Amino acid sequence: MEKNNLKSEKDYIDKYQDMGYTSNYRIANNNLIDLITKTEYKPADIKVVAKHRFEGLSNPGDMSILYIIEIGLKSKGTVLANYSPSSDTEMAEFFNNIPKENISQKNNILDFKI
Repeated sequence: MEKNNLKSEKDYIDKYQDMGYTSNYRIANNNLIDLITKTEYKPADIKVVAKHRFEGLSNPGDMSILYIIEIGLKSKGTVLANYSPSSDTEMAEFFNNIPKENISQKNNILDFKI
């Protein structure tokens, strides 16, 4: 799959899942919770290894960010965060609290020849 074929959030999620980023999460009480194992993680536990911003096709105000995350050897997956006026502020606060040294683009699929 060439990178120019990646158009939607789903296309990106599918590609990252093919690379092993299969866990899904939710945010509650300032913790990231793995939906399968129910393990809870603090912002300092998270490494963001890529992120992608998307704007809505019909409304550019509808924004989302796809975070590609790793948690040591325990878990890796994706989180799609809505950043519109009605977005979940708890999720935004969680990702803002991840230490800057834990954020990179080291596994950004757009940096690889796919």
